[in-house]
Amino acid sequence: MTILPWHIWMILGIGFVIVEIFDPAFFFISFGIGAILTSILSMLPFINNSIPLQVLSFALISFISFLFMRKLGKKILSHPGSETNVFALKGKQGFVTKEIPADGKGYVKIGGEEWVAMEENQQAVELDAKVTIIGIEGNKVIVKRI
Repeated sequence: MTILPWHIWMILGIGFVIVEIFDPAFFFISFGIGAILTSILSMLPFINNSIPLQVLSFALISFISFLFMRKLGKKILSHPGSETNVFALKGKQGFVTKEIPADGKGYVKIGGEEWVAMEENQQAVELDAKVTIIGIEGNKVIVKRI
């Protein structure tokens, strides 16, 4: 069996894509796209026997692909995502299960969990009042009456 140039380009392209899976920096995917598209182009008669033309098309396609992938990568990687753990409680609403005295601590229920709570301005909040979580301080939630 004869190995044709498009076989080599396709193997390189798949290899670069696999490397990108383990190094998600949007760098190797450009080479993968360039090699796969060069593989397809190298099946055409006018580029089939010209290695310099194949290398040139690989470089050009990879460069153009890199510019697009860089823009896409910046957009995806700059998005911080949603908060996790206790910080995801910010903005949620709950209700007071044990009165929060002025300058003291009480309890609020948020979803299915009960948390130690303090009112943001150190004011008293009565039982069953609706509150919004505005912050986290240690193991306490800071609340504001709605």
